[in-house]
Amino acid sequence: MTRDEQADSGKKGSAGTHPGPSHIVVGEIRRPHGIRGEVRVEILTDYPEQVDRHEYVYLARPQAPDDVERYALESVRPHKGVLLIKLEGVEDRDAAEELRGMLVEVPLEDAVPLEEGEYYHFQLIGVDVETETGEWLGRVADVIATGAADVFVVRGPRGEILLPAIEDVILELDTEEREMTVQLLPGLLEDS
Repeated sequence: MTRDEQADSGKKGSAGTHPGPSHIVVGEIRRPHGIRGEVRVEILTDYPEQVDRHEYVYLARPQAPDDVERYALESVRPHKGVLLIKLEGVEDRDAAEELRGMLVEVPLEDAVPLEEGEYYHFQLIGVDVETETGEWLGRVADVIATGAADVFVVRGPRGEILLPAIEDVILELDTEEREMTVQLLPGLLEDS
């Protein structure tokens, strides 16, 4: 996922339009498994059972997630909370070791369709955030996945604000218009 620079302080405006990623991350290669080229992949998707429906996956270094290399997918199987993946051309433990730390990605257009109210984290970066009374709080600079509910990191004129992604706080979210309307619960903002 990409991260935009901190929103300019105090002026509401366009977050700038930049193309989203062409691939989404579904896992990260942790280490080889066995001697025949299989790798252990940490699952970074809500739909791990969908990974094996792809003919190809794309690998990239975390520092350059858009610089991808295509690999034919030979097999995928769940194993003790990870996926064991065999890629064409990766025939032994040494070749598998060279892939350690690589991100496993699939093309965005081949990703599992999202349900109403679901979103990819990259879609939220740069979204303008304002209160229900019209006060502009800034832009979403990051999304922290906590397990229970995501937390949106908003940066703007009041500094950094952490907003839990719960119905009581997030009143409206329009990823197309790049706008979010929130209700601030007591304690979410320090009084100026």
